[in-house]
Amino acid sequence: MPIQSVDPRTGEVRERFDELTEAQLEQRLQRAHDAFLRYRHTSFAERAGWMRRAAELLEGEKQALARMMTEEMGKTLASAVAEAEKCAWVCRYYAENAERFLADEEVATSAQKSFVRYQPLGPVLAIMPWNFPFWQVFRFAAPALMAGNVGLLKHASNVPRCALAIEDVLHRAGFPEGVFQTLLVGSGKVERIIADGRVKAVTLTGSEGAGRAVGAQAGHHLKKTVLELGGSDPFIVMPSADLDAAVETAVKARVINNGQSCIAAKRFIVADRVFDTFRERFVQRMEKLVVGDPMEPGTELGPLATGAIREELHGQVERTVKAGARLLTGGKPLPGPGYFYAPTVLSEVPPGSAGYTEEVFGPVALLFRAKDAKDAVRVANDVAFGLGASAWTRDADEQGFFVDALESGLVFINSMVASDPRLPFGGVKASGYGRELSVHGIREFTHVKSVWMAGVTPQRPGDTE
Repeated sequence: MPIQSVDPRTGEVRERFDELTEAQLEQRLQRAHDAFLRYRHTSFAERAGWMRRAAELLEGEKQALARMMTEEMGKTLASAVAEAEKCAWVCRYYAENAERFLADEEVATSAQKSFVRYQPLGPVLAIMPWNFPFWQVFRFAAPALMAGNVGLLKHASNVPRCALAIEDVLHRAGFPEGVFQTLLVGSGKVERIIADGRVKAVTLTGSEGAGRAVGAQAGHHLKKTVLELGGSDPFIVMPSADLDAAVETAVKARVINNGQSCIAAKRFIVADRVFDTFRERFVQRMEKLVVGDPMEPGTELGPLATGAIREELHGQVERTVKAGARLLTGGKPLPGPGYFYAPTVLSEVPPGSAGYTEEVFGPVALLFRAKDAKDAVRVANDVAFGLGASAWTRDADEQGFFVDALESGLVFINSMVASDPRLPFGGVKASGYGRELSVHGIREFTHVKSVWMAGVTPQRPGDTE
C-alpha cells in the first residue's frame, strides 16, 4: 500500500511520501537503541515535564491538528478537536501518576527486605491504525515513555501526516532525540523490525488478522505483545431502560467516528417488549443524520476513510441481505465524490451471515430481538469478539447479571462504551489481550523484577565449599 495522504471527502491525493530505505531504517533502529541507554536513567520528574509540555502543545495546536486528522481520515472536525484534547488528558494523567504506578512495592517475606521493581524494557514498536490517528498513538506513547521506554511508530499508511506530526509534537515538547520516532514503512517491513534484537516489545491496534500475524511473529522471537483488535460490541436494551436516552445514545454509539471504531456499538439487542418502539425510533433517527463535509459544524456523519473500506462494508451489507436480513434503511454508497455511505439499519440478521459473525466497520447497525436478559447475553456472547458491551436497564438484578455474564473487556451500564485513561482498556477472545491505560497499561511494557535482600551475617570458617 503506498504511503500517501488521500482526502476521504474527495478522493484527492494530497501528499505522497517515500518509504524509508533499509539504511534509513537501520539508522533509526540504532538511534532508538542508543537513546534508550540514556533515557532510561532520566527521572520521572524530567519525563513528566516533557509530557506536560506535549499536553500543552496538543491543546494549543488542537485546531490545526484536528484539521489534519479530518483531511486524512474523514472524522468530523469537532470529534478531531476532542481527540486532540483527549491526548492532552492522557499525557497529563501519566505525568501525574507514572511515578506512583511504578514505585517499588514492598512485600512481607522472611527476607530482611523484599520488593517488586518495575523497569523499562527498551524500544517498543507500536503498529497503529488510522481511525483515531492521534489517540491510539498517545494512549501507547504516554505510558510507555513515562515508564522509560522509547517508541517506534509504524502508523497506518493512509495517515502519514498525522504520524509525522506526533513525532514533531513530542520532539518539540523536549523528549530527547530518538526517544520517539515515526517509521514511514509499509507492512512488508514489520516482520523485519519485530525480528530486530534492539526492539524489545510490540503493541498493535488493528484487525484480528493483523493481530494473529504480529502475535505469531513476536512470539517466534519471544517478545512481549499487547494486541487490541476488533470488536462487534453489543448494545442491550431491556424493558426498564430509559428508552429515549437509549435510542439517542445508540445512534451516537453506532456512528461515532463515522462508524469506524472498535468499541462502537454494532449489534443492538433489544427485548421483545420494547423492540418495535426502539426499532422505529432508531431508524427514524438514523435517517435524520446529517451526512456531509466533516469540516462543517452541523455534520454528524462524514465519509469512510478509504474507498476500499467502503467497498468492504457494502459487500458485508449485500451478503447479509442476501442471507436473509431485512434492510430497513440505507444500504448503499452515496453518490458524488468521496467515500460516503448511507446510514444503514438491518434487522432479522441470520446466524452465520456476514453481519452476524464479522466486525462491521462503518455506519451500519444490526438489530436483534431478545426474549429476556439471559437471551440477550446469549446473542451478545455468540460472536468471536469481546471488546466492549453496553447494557441499558434500571433493574439492579439485571445490571449485576450483565456485568458478570457479558464476555467483554469493558461493560458499561446505561452509558456508551468509551476509553478513559483511568480505566484499563482491552478485550478478550478474538478482541486481543493485554491492557492499555490506567496502572495496568503502564506496567505492560515493564520488566517486573523481584528483589530479595537477606541480612548480612559473618561467615564462619568451613562454610565455603
